[in-house]
Amino acid sequence: MSARTHRMPFGATVQAGAVDFALWAPSTDAVVLEHTPAGGKPSALPMTRDADGWHRLSAPGAGHGDSYSYRLPDGTRVPDPASRWNPDDVHGPSVVTDPQRFAWTDDAWRGRPWEEAVVYELHIGTFTEEGTFNAARERLGELAELGITAIELMPLADFPGRRNWGYDGVLQFAPDASYGTPDELKALVDAAHALGLMVLIDVVYNHFGPEGNYLHAYCPEFFNAGKQTPWGAAINFDGPNSRTVRDFFIHNALYWIEEFRFDGMRMDAIHAIRDETQPHIVREIREAIDAGPAHERQVHLVLENDTNQASMLVRNARGLPEAGTAQWNDDLHHAVHVLATGERDGYYADYADDPVNRFALALAEGFIYQGQASAFRHGELRGEPSKRLPPQAFVSFLQTHDQVGNRAFGERIHALGDPVLVSAAMACLLLSPHVPMLFMGDEFAASTPFQYFCDFGPELAKAVSDGRRSEFGGFAAFADEAARARIPDPNAEATFLASKLRWRERGTRAHFSRLCEVQKLLSLRHRLIVPHLAGMAGAGTYSSDNGTLQVQWDLSPGAQGAPPMRLHMLAHFGEQPAQGVTMPPGEVIYSDGAGGHQGTQHLARGAVHVTLEALHA
Repeated sequence: MSARTHRMPFGATVQAGAVDFALWAPSTDAVVLEHTPAGGKPSALPMTRDADGWHRLSAPGAGHGDSYSYRLPDGTRVPDPASRWNPDDVHGPSVVTDPQRFAWTDDAWRGRPWEEAVVYELHIGTFTEEGTFNAARERLGELAELGITAIELMPLADFPGRRNWGYDGVLQFAPDASYGTPDELKALVDAAHALGLMVLIDVVYNHFGPEGNYLHAYCPEFFNAGKQTPWGAAINFDGPNSRTVRDFFIHNALYWIEEFRFDGMRMDAIHAIRDETQPHIVREIREAIDAGPAHERQVHLVLENDTNQASMLVRNARGLPEAGTAQWNDDLHHAVHVLATGERDGYYADYADDPVNRFALALAEGFIYQGQASAFRHGELRGEPSKRLPPQAFVSFLQTHDQVGNRAFGERIHALGDPVLVSAAMACLLLSPHVPMLFMGDEFAASTPFQYFCDFGPELAKAVSDGRRSEFGGFAAFADEAARARIPDPNAEATFLASKLRWRERGTRAHFSRLCEVQKLLSLRHRLIVPHLAGMAGAGTYSSDNGTLQVQWDLSPGAQGAPPMRLHMLAHFGEQPAQGVTMPPGEVIYSDGAGGHQGTQHLARGAVHVTLEALHA
């Protein structure tokens, strides 16, 4: 058993018999450390400021469990922006945490290759009734048995209040106290590794949340007012004093990976990061990971990037990613959503002309928009060519927290779409060479919604609730005020409670049937497809006609001496059955809804037929 610590220049660092405190605040002349030993009396200790704006103090006798705040010249008390633990929420004092106290049991863990990934996105607060790290840990065995190989935790950085999606975090190093302690999070990761599960953490480096961010008060250097984002002034990644700001986020990434043993990160909305530096902050984080923790185990970097920058996903001469390992593939989701639900509002309009063909393109090449004009974006060109990327560069899904929770009532796709077509799309996803991702509850077609929820202070809470309802005013269904009033209040506890999974559903007939089908598909994937994914060089080829799509991918040989393989997928999404379809060659590994004999068959609506062909010389 061993301990893990990430050393960094920020925050409170436990030493032998003392704690070193360091705060970067160039615009603040004097800072006082208010320190309270566990069970002791508080004291006020002036910190020493150096020429670079660092305020430092070494406090003899201080240790694990002590609380502390920084007092500014105007008397404002602020938590440590690099706090490891803030049990009294974002406005309260920070607590000194000694990471050496947790004993890990996963010394043999070296991670898993990315081609083995089947990702399961979950929100700690709604994944279980209890909504804690400990309760989530108890469910990991069921996910591993299903065929999941990686869990992705929605953001954990300390946010205001008792409930939040996590994208309003303000203390980047402190796991939110509503979920449990830092050691309980480490125990969750440790238990996951024992089951062979990777654990990814979602991080938000494009903005801080609107409540509890005190950096503006004492360290305006953290922001660049000359660059704006939807959340206000951009984080300062490329202006004066940006080196320390960049280091703050690089250390944050390394902190989660080294001190908490996460197997990688999902970086939220990198298109909203304003950074013109070379290398871009995403690439610099990748370089830091490769120079450090990636030497001893596999670490993965997943991106969300609305601009479809294939250049952020390129591989080097050794086939290793230069920046992102993979990107969330919203394009594929949008095409599936249109063909399964018929919805064409908003950004779905860009996929409505021929959603089956769009779905086929996404399966074959990853991005649908690879530089074409987007009508939804008023003719703006979107994306870069993605043909040269391997399919594992794309994390694909039928839904995510965003695609569910940004709906007025948080409905899931299986509550909206044609069940036959949703099931067919799920089979295509899980048997494709893409990295598939399920949103918690997908595997048993959960009946619960996932709604937008938060817990802000009174003034901000009203603004958020009013804003949430007004943003849907442009939709015909919410044109009148009475209809908008039915949209759940994000700040109401009932909205949060309604979003919790009901695990007992897994055992009921309709839900259990879906669970068994997903488990079957994942078993086929791991047994027959995954062994041929490593080393794939590029895209597949595709065609579509009258609601039927065909996609082929050239895989790798797999076992030494084995021939290269080709994966064929045939699926029918048309209103009427397709007749006289020529079937692809190879061994049939999955077939549902295909009938007939010899070389041609008919395909029922929602049919999926997958074969694996050995390509002999």
